[in-house]
Amino acid sequence: MAYITRELSPRTFRDFAALAVQQGECWCIFYQRPRPVGRRLSAGQRSALNRKDKEGLVRERRSHAVLVYDGKTPIGWCQYGRREELPRIDARRTYREAAAPDNTETLWRITCFFVARSHRGKGVAKFALHAALDSIRRQGGGTVEAFPVVSEKMAAVPEWRWFGTLGMFRREGFKTVAPLGTSGVLMRRRIAP
Repeated sequence: MAYITRELSPRTFRDFAALAVQQGECWCIFYQRPRPVGRRLSAGQRSALNRKDKEGLVRERRSHAVLVYDGKTPIGWCQYGRREELPRIDARRTYREAAAPDNTETLWRITCFFVARSHRGKGVAKFALHAALDSIRRQGGGTVEAFPVVSEKMAAVPEWRWFGTLGMFRREGFKTVAPLGTSGVLMRRRIAP
């Protein structure tokens, strides 16, 4: 199957929104905030706030993702970004205890994938990962981090696959750096410009 990709931008936000609604109003903003917000909001209010904030970040070019299309239909995404765009990871104790990244180059993070039900098991996430790594290379490269779930119990639940799989990242040259609690691992790969 011949997929194409486009970067998340104000132009493609409508396609991202269509996928976010498909995934149950997931606006992929959890890692973009240093702390949670809206704990006292209803689910609808929280979703509206997340959408508004995500759209603002996209307009300001502070939110990266590769969208995957089958023809003109958006079917998936891979969210990635620089460390300062995805600060929530730094708050995680297990991350802080892991080996520190090299601070001499740009640090990128790949935080989540989404694939429409109709296209699961057809290589969409792998295609999105390739495109995200190519985009990082074009933007100057650096160290790229990934956070797949390795717990067999959790990995068997489709929702936990949004972090990608250990095998998927290994095939792309990522190396395991440290465990992140009992369910995940920190992986890294350097991308030359």
